[in-house]
Amino acid sequence: MPGTPLLVVDAANVMGARPDGWWRDRAGAVRRLLPALSRGLSGDDGDVVLVLEGAARKGADVGVVDGVRVVHAPRSGDDQIVDIVSAATAADGGRPVTVVTADRGLRDRVTALGADTMGPRTLWERLDRGPE
Repeated sequence: MPGTPLLVVDAANVMGARPDGWWRDRAGAVRRLLPALSRGLSGDDGDVVLVLEGAARKGADVGVVDGVRVVHAPRSGDDQIVDIVSAATAADGGRPVTVVTADRGLRDRVTALGADTMGPRTLWERLDRGPE
């Protein structure tokens, strides 16, 4: 039986999918994204991990915020996401993992590890609809 689903969110890609001025205040964009994730997802989505890199790390401390686990990438957010996916699929032997990103290279890397992918626009549509 597969483990609890894991949704890994590439914050830079998701924030970049909405032209709301996120580039002027990346930390503020994170502070808007976190509550949207916690309100808009259901228990069926499983565990949610938000990966922050660069200036966006100032938007939230590492840990669990509103039910979302926040991870700071020390360098590349893509490499951090690959590490998370690799650990999850190895440790839980078939845990369903979905990565939210528009980055083709990252998509290739995580699908090679057995993860599914979702585009940022699809995630925003789900967040705007709310939990099902």
